[in-house]
Amino acid sequence: MNAFEFSVDECQVNAWLHSGERMRPGVVILPGGGYGLVSDREAEPVAEHYYNAGFHTYVARYSVGKDAVGFKPLIQIASLIAHIRENSANWFTIPDKIAVCGFSAGGHLACSTGTLFNEKRFLEVAPDLGNIRPDAMILCYPVITADEFAHTGSIKNVSGARQGSEEYRWFGLDTHVDKETPPTFLWHTANDPAVPVENSLKFSCALSAHNIPFELHIFPDGRHGMSVCTRKVNSESEYVGRWVDLSIRWLKQLFDFSG
Repeated sequence: MNAFEFSVDECQVNAWLHSGERMRPGVVILPGGGYGLVSDREAEPVAEHYYNAGFHTYVARYSVGKDAVGFKPLIQIASLIAHIRENSANWFTIPDKIAVCGFSAGGHLACSTGTLFNEKRFLEVAPDLGNIRPDAMILCYPVITADEFAHTGSIKNVSGARQGSEEYRWFGLDTHVDKETPPTFLWHTANDPAVPVENSLKFSCALSAHNIPFELHIFPDGRHGMSVCTRKVNSESEYVGRWVDLSIRWLKQLFDFSG
């Protein structure tokens, strides 16, 4: 294992790369926390699973709190994706097989990389980063909408706007899906008390309307923030924890990667 730390645009990144010179896909992990913090439970414990499945992994601790308003976190992760591609030869990462995997508000950020990367409003403030579109998205109980099903705290934190305002609603990502949105894997629990399941349902409907390939799993029961559903992250559930293997199998098939 080649483990190291680096930073991109004030975003701290922990990388775990496989030894040897075999080219492999990469997975960028974006923990949740309502854009107010970055949850450790959705960081390294997640990366461990994708690393063990043969992927290079990158855990990003992006800006939160007052620094999350606007596009700073998105610029950081877009810069990270571009940076990985720029170093793909040295890091033996296949440049057109890079996925983002996000949880809750980290799911909103991951989804932003795949829905806002070509938005005029974002490009007007973002530096010229090159190829920043992810090749796949894995969205775990994601914050998506800015309507009656919104997780208002997350949308307020990233928009910096009053609930219901035009600025606030702009950050509802189901309204930004287009033909360039990447293939997506989503999972949620039906009774999530913090981020309503409608966030994943509405995004799936938007993907379907634009003929974007997706896989959606709704588990009947489980609290918010279950991460990888193990004792290590204090949310043990073998039943819901199936999402990890399902997402790995989906990603391997999409990337034509055996591990």
